[in-house]
Amino acid sequence: MNFAEAEAYLYSLGNEVETMKLGLENITILLAALGDPQTKYKKVQVAGTNGKGSVCAFLDSICGEAGIRRGLYTSPHLVSITERIKIDGVDISEDEFASIATLVRETSERLVLEGKLERVPTFFEQVTAMALVAFVDAGVELAILETGLGGRYDAVTAAKAEIAAITRVDLDHQEYLGDTIEEIAAEKAAIIRGDSAVCIGVQKEVVRDVLAARCLEVGVEPVILDPTQIGYDQSSAEFAIGTIRTDEVFVSLPGLHQVENAGLAILIAQQLSQTFVIDDEHILRGLEATTHPGRLETVWRDGVSILLDGAHNVLGAEALRDYLLGLYSETQICIVFGAMTGKNADLMLRLLLEFGKDVILTKPNNSRSEDPDLIRTSLGVEWLPDRMFVIHSVKDAIESAIEFTKNYSSMRRALVVVTGSLYLVGEVKKILQTA
Repeated sequence: MNFAEAEAYLYSLGNEVETMKLGLENITILLAALGDPQTKYKKVQVAGTNGKGSVCAFLDSICGEAGIRRGLYTSPHLVSITERIKIDGVDISEDEFASIATLVRETSERLVLEGKLERVPTFFEQVTAMALVAFVDAGVELAILETGLGGRYDAVTAAKAEIAAITRVDLDHQEYLGDTIEEIAAEKAAIIRGDSAVCIGVQKEVVRDVLAARCLEVGVEPVILDPTQIGYDQSSAEFAIGTIRTDEVFVSLPGLHQVENAGLAILIAQQLSQTFVIDDEHILRGLEATTHPGRLETVWRDGVSILLDGAHNVLGAEALRDYLLGLYSETQICIVFGAMTGKNADLMLRLLLEFGKDVILTKPNNSRSEDPDLIRTSLGVEWLPDRMFVIHSVKDAIESAIEFTKNYSSMRRALVVVTGSLYLVGEVKKILQTA
């Protein structure tokens, strides 16, 4: 298969969430047939509700400063599917992606013909296997793996990472993980094994109890990020984590929540320093150099400032709200919002409505996208702003938002905020890049 054929084949397997089959049997059989590539390097697995991708980005940057040959596997992608698999901070090429996709497809179909698998592995299972193979081909020393959904039965968990890290846990994907935060925490805690080192980020007390119980069950002593170890004033962070004790730490990713994510990345890096040469200077430079597209990312189009943030649940919307309160309270804002089904879109939107001079509801090109008319209805009459519009086409929505802000008063700053889903952010990025 060439790249276009490989991409089309993977997408033909169905939406990565809707068709996800939680369980490790199929991915384990597939990896074994591929030579168990995951056994050839050290691994870090990051699970949690929010912040997984950011922690992975921070850690990848730190390890880059330390000169570690590393692979990074994240999801979803924004513009190109190749973004999911990076070697030393660079997306793998389309040719390499196609070659590995062909190998994994042929192996998968052979296993079905031999009766070793009942079905062809899913989109997420195959792309996970592709990443683990790509890392062997590239000769990495370390793989940084972002969990897709949950933890217990997520395909990434089959890699059996030597270090397990858990970011903030909150309600999300209840249809798959459970109705309570305790049930969700238990699903994520299941990545913790007796032979793994464990790093835990700032958590609610009820979540801490679940994670602590899992650690006690398997006999490991976790390293826990204490919220009193970090502080933040929008320009610099103050850390007191291990030997990192300075008020000069610059966290490149904006937002209060990113300081917590940076703190967890520091804990992981300190665990890795038992195997690799990682010192405080590598950590400080890595935090300063980190980039993570689509998370409080500012771009410009036709003289208009556009803030892209893939806040996809209530916790993410709260973080975005706090960021806007801190830096944009005097700014005229047009909000472009689109979300996936089952995401409490009405509550997410209520957290942001006070900032919107105009609010545009739209529908990302994804089978799981919520109908914007339903989002509008679910808000309730008492929450409906005077200037709320439903524009189903994302292209028309972003173009309208840009025109709205051009007409705002020149006496105050103007901003377009695109949020509600990483899929929406990715679609907008693609539109802006091709316009």
